[in-house]
Amino acid sequence: MRIVHLCVSCFFIDNRHYQENELVAAHVTQGHDVHVVASTHVHDAQGRRSTTTTGEYTSAEGARIVRIPYKRGIPHIVARSLRIHSGVFEYLEACRPDVILFHGICGWELLTVARYRRKYPNTIVYADTHTDFLNSARTVMSKWLLHYVYYRLIVHRALPQLDKVLCISTLTREFAQYFYGIPNEKLELFLLGGRPLANMDYDRRRRDTRESLGIDENCVLFVQSGKQYGRKKLLEALRAFTAHPDTNFRWLIVGVLMEDIRDEAEALIASDPRIELTGWKTPVELESLLSAADVYLQPGSQSATMQTSICCRCAVVLEALPGHEIYVSENGWLLGNDCGLVDVFNAISNHEVELCRMQMASKKIAAHSLDYSKLAMRVLS
Repeated sequence: MRIVHLCVSCFFIDNRHYQENELVAAHVTQGHDVHVVASTHVHDAQGRRSTTTTGEYTSAEGARIVRIPYKRGIPHIVARSLRIHSGVFEYLEACRPDVILFHGICGWELLTVARYRRKYPNTIVYADTHTDFLNSARTVMSKWLLHYVYYRLIVHRALPQLDKVLCISTLTREFAQYFYGIPNEKLELFLLGGRPLANMDYDRRRRDTRESLGIDENCVLFVQSGKQYGRKKLLEALRAFTAHPDTNFRWLIVGVLMEDIRDEAEALIASDPRIELTGWKTPVELESLLSAADVYLQPGSQSATMQTSICCRCAVVLEALPGHEIYVSENGWLLGNDCGLVDVFNAISNHEVELCRMQMASKKIAAHSLDYSKLAMRVLS
């Protein structure tokens, strides 16, 4: 089948393990002819928003990537906010895909896809949404003008031509249903996933990485990753960890410290030799670190790395947000009124829990619900 992934309402960032990359890679592996139509917006090596040039190339996943410009004749800042591009319909006409997956439902080009579907009604068309009140619509203008008026109108005009709107969490499903007004029968839960590791690959990565880090089998390795700002609650985690005396604990923070917490976080990290800030790692390096880890920490907000950590068999510590309960079943903790980070560290240190059993529970969750090779097949019919 010929599949087009439209990434003009979101980023397509090369050599990452985001959902877009993973679904593209899975479709290529399954033998399909895969194209990605993407904007010129990317992230740089420090995780900051950046831009790249227009053009065509083959990605590491083996797909044809076409980066297209924003609409000419419209001020760039307006075209970027409204997500209006040049040449989308023309590319679809030339490509004639069997399946279109529109990533990020918020954008003008969803109307272009609807126009194409009306002309070629046998095309399978899905759109996904990552939007919820935690990551979007956080200001009055964004909430009511951009999302409620502009994006909502686009969604309703395009909706008859969409087979399903795929929601990455229960929060995004609620946002789509109650804020955009999408009927429940048009919505489907489509979790962010990962690549569950085979036993031999996992054992090798865990052994080699722990050896390279100088971590013996008695040590408990914690990993937290991503852009660390206030809502990620890194400071709360650092305070709890530095106050806990267990010398068998180690903690790697993979990513960057944002301005709002940097000074205090750097001071806390420097105060405890068990903690290391590693900076950004490549997806392969991060996967190896997570394989070496025993526990993945995400005490605040959301992160796509969480699903990867489960696929790498980590026990997880997550904030008790709606939707996170899907990922925690005998494999970790949800932090809330009845459970805090101090309780988690005490339970592990006092051997009140069996981390090996929790890690095996994560392995089962990954195989059943998070395997991108299975998720990729769901959009082909």
